[in-house]
Amino acid sequence: MPGRDATVDAASAVFDALAHPVRRDILRLLGEGEHTATGLAEPFAMSRPAVSQHLRILREAGLVQEQRAGRNHIYALNPSALLLIDEWLEHFRHFWPRRLRALDELLRRRTP
Repeated sequence: MPGRDATVDAASAVFDALAHPVRRDILRLLGEGEHTATGLAEPFAMSRPAVSQHLRILREAGLVQEQRAGRNHIYALNPSALLLIDEWLEHFRHFWPRRLRALDELLRRRTP
């Protein structure tokens, strides 16, 4: 889209990558430590090439870093990419405390 900000494009790529449950699960696994593609494929009922496709999307979104160790590809979480999500959510953080206070007040009025 012409005129789009690079930060908006990067955030869109992160949100798109996180839209798939398998990719979210892969990120959870990588949050525990580095893994090979084969190691990441083990918990899923899918082929290694299918997992590699998910890893490619995560890598392109900047959520995952890849390094080679001989014939192995080692994947690691890039948590700084999640800051885009955190920054986006910041606009909505005020919503919950206000809503919870209102709920608390309503419950206090209804409780004898």
